[in-house]
Amino acid sequence: MMQPAVPKPFSYETFPTSGLVAYFSMEIAIHPAMPTYAGGLGMLAGDTLRSAADLGVPLVAFTLAHRKGYFQQHLNGSGEQSEDIQPWNPADFCAEESARITVSVEDRVVTVRAWRYELQGRYGHVVPIYLLDTDLDGNSGWDRGLTDHLYGGDTNYRLQQEIVLGMGGARMANALGLNVNVHHMNEGHAALLTLALLESQMSGGPLAAATEADIAQVRRKCVFTTHTPVPAGHDRFSTEQTIRILGGERTARLERLGCFRDGLLNMTLLALRFSRYANGVALQHGKVSRTMFPEFPIDSITNGVHAPTWVSEPVQQMLDAHIPAWRRDNLYLRNAIDLPEQDVLKAHARAKEDLLAEVATRTGLVLNPRVLTLGFARRAATYKRASLLFTDPERLLKIATDAGGLQILYAGKAHPQDAPGKALIHTVIEAAGKLSNDKLRIVYLEDYNWDLGALLTAGVDVWVNTPRRPYEASGTSGMKAALNGVPSLSILDGWWIEGCIENVTGWAIEDGANDAEEAGSLYHKLETAIVPLYLQPAEKWARVMRTTLAFNGSYFNTNRMVKQYTRNAYYPVKLIEPAKVEEAAFAD
Repeated sequence: MMQPAVPKPFSYETFPTSGLVAYFSMEIAIHPAMPTYAGGLGMLAGDTLRSAADLGVPLVAFTLAHRKGYFQQHLNGSGEQSEDIQPWNPADFCAEESARITVSVEDRVVTVRAWRYELQGRYGHVVPIYLLDTDLDGNSGWDRGLTDHLYGGDTNYRLQQEIVLGMGGARMANALGLNVNVHHMNEGHAALLTLALLESQMSGGPLAAATEADIAQVRRKCVFTTHTPVPAGHDRFSTEQTIRILGGERTARLERLGCFRDGLLNMTLLALRFSRYANGVALQHGKVSRTMFPEFPIDSITNGVHAPTWVSEPVQQMLDAHIPAWRRDNLYLRNAIDLPEQDVLKAHARAKEDLLAEVATRTGLVLNPRVLTLGFARRAATYKRASLLFTDPERLLKIATDAGGLQILYAGKAHPQDAPGKALIHTVIEAAGKLSNDKLRIVYLEDYNWDLGALLTAGVDVWVNTPRRPYEASGTSGMKAALNGVPSLSILDGWWIEGCIENVTGWAIEDGANDAEEAGSLYHKLETAIVPLYLQPAEKWARVMRTTLAFNGSYFNTNRMVKQYTRNAYYPVKLIEPAKVEEAAFAD
């Protein structure tokens, strides 16, 4: 009798090795000291690349240098936000490449260079990240600043940046001699790379002469991930802007290809038109995206986070002692179900002490490590409803009294041009001033960034998330909390639809007809489930932490996510050489 084939360890040897995956993202969180990210999209991109490096994926990445960063946030006593630039020098972290390419912006020739950052994985595999930079002699003063500000300026500046990222990135890959056979557009900011590929396919010939066969050749090389569940969130540019900045011939071709909607160039639509595979970032988001763009087959690959980056040092030490294989394969985190309760409590107590020490350093406030502490930290956008907790102040105060104390830690930046977001920060800080007393302490921490995010997601007792459905495409902060055993109290949107097991990994805020009803559900869960459990012997709380880490930590990680991208988007079985299909079937 023939013996069954033995599954092989995870390896990419069964996939094509003649080319690379090139990952394009407007923002990438590369290193805490490099302000090349604004929030969740950039953090996801960075975590994706860290897992790709750990897993040995043949991948390179392109982004912009953002020499002046996103911004450093300052909050005054009344909660008004102001911003400072974050200047940094790529030469301090990266090596300059000798290659130069050019792009056309408003009929001007703009020269672009690249800085290479080598992101090394756990086993030595390197994922090069190329930061495109227009700050070069020969470019005009305006053009030298095109890669300065992440999400700065107006829509004209945005479209010009997207030319540099998309068209410039594709050309730079060629100039560097990279053999790329998959171009992954992480959100629509890089969609213009498809135009550069089409022009390359035409060998300099007129775009109007492009055939369906030419377009199919470009489509074969492109995959796309959308992160935006609402129409207003997709980058769109007027016909006048597009003609003026991108050029008349290119604009005409994009119109004929159906990349305009409601008279506007829609970058998501452009990316979808030229991609052989597209996905949303959670199961629910995939459904929402298919409703928005019903003419396209949009799959879903749920986001994750890079476990070794976001697990706190105390929890890492605990896991290393009990589950030493967790770093190599995050699926082993399922074994956290058997962690000793006292070890879980001790590790979390240390993480909480680290967080509260940082709060004291920043604010001078000394919080109580024994008091139930809630965390809410994310971009200050109105749909995230940071003030939902304050809907019924008297009820919140009673919950705090019944709990023997309640501490709520907030953080988050509003985009400099987002007046409603800034007003939301002001509302939260104003409420904190009115409500805080000896039983209820509310603190808003300024300048939310990578390091503070790691302390918060590991150190609070419950992670709170209150988006208005269906505006949360995925969300990843709750995943970071879960990897530290911190359960969530959240609206059933984004990833939480998949991650919520009531009373096991956290608690769901039930859907309501309005904000007041959903706030009522939030209060009800605090009153009937969370506070009573916290007041019981600590071992019972530790069991929820244990199941949170085991069930959600083992799944919502970029180790799993990158494997899914590789098998479903980059090198699906149907594209692998026939002789290698059987091998691929047995690769982990």
